[in-house]
Amino acid sequence: MKLSIVATLYQSGPYVDEFCARASAAARQLAGEDYELVLVNDGSPDDSLQRAVRLGASDPHIVVVDLSRNFGHHKAMMTGLAHSRGERVWLIDSDLEEEPEWLLSFARQMDEERCDVVYGVQERRKGGLFERWSGQWFYRFFRALTGLALPENVVTARLMTRRYVDSLLTHGEREVFMAGLWFITGFDQHPQVVLKGGTSETTYTLRRKMSLLVNSVTSFSNAPLIAIFYIGLAIFLVACGYAFWLVVSWTFFAKPLSGWTSVMASIWLLGGLVISFIGVVGIYLSKIFSETKQRPYTIVRQVYGR
Repeated sequence: MKLSIVATLYQSGPYVDEFCARASAAARQLAGEDYELVLVNDGSPDDSLQRAVRLGASDPHIVVVDLSRNFGHHKAMMTGLAHSRGERVWLIDSDLEEEPEWLLSFARQMDEERCDVVYGVQERRKGGLFERWSGQWFYRFFRALTGLALPENVVTARLMTRRYVDSLLTHGEREVFMAGLWFITGFDQHPQVVLKGGTSETTYTLRRKMSLLVNSVTSFSNAPLIAIFYIGLAIFLVACGYAFWLVVSWTFFAKPLSGWTSVMASIWLLGGLVISFIGVVGIYLSKIFSETKQRPYTIVRQVYGR
């Protein structure tokens, strides 16, 4: 099979019909009838599944993978890639903010530059001031803690060769952060500047963004654990210096010791640090706990088509 198009469905009911029509038209221009359209229903609460199954009943190219519940966007994408069979795989969101017709220009660049991946990047991040600012600082923070220089403002849309997808799927971790996995898988990856539209409200709330940040950093770096050691060492040295100053002051100057202010400040400072450090260690322990259980990151209820 020449081409697989993979997309996830979550609150995608209003876009499924148009997406499938446009994606199929672009696929036919590139691969004729030798393509498949893999749609992964990530526990969508609307009628996305019913619409996709109805389309698949009349179009043999459409394969619908129905997950047993909502597992998350990144895990659903990995499941879709695992079900793809094409020599090239076109991964894209189904909400039409990313245009299915980009496939043709991505394929042209892949042929000209003989690379394994062509991925989309926004020249300017979509969204309001806070979203653009938080996105910019996310990449800087991630780079500082992990040493991985992820390309900024990437979108989901990317065209990949079969060997790259097979290599990507060898990552067996349960806490999936796609941008990091895309990067560390390697191969020749070239960007293409795209203009992303705005057809729907984002499902990434502030809580989900913070969860993604914590997951991404702790999945690719042990810097927080190392920082705990150095911060603890610095506090120990400061405490030793302060204790030495108190002994000298008491011995030679006979000054009374300070009262409750310094004591309470020290207690609150050290108490807060200890609790936060335990929290960081707990995050890593929870990841180890999750990985050692080897549970599947998604469970497929049923596959329609094929």
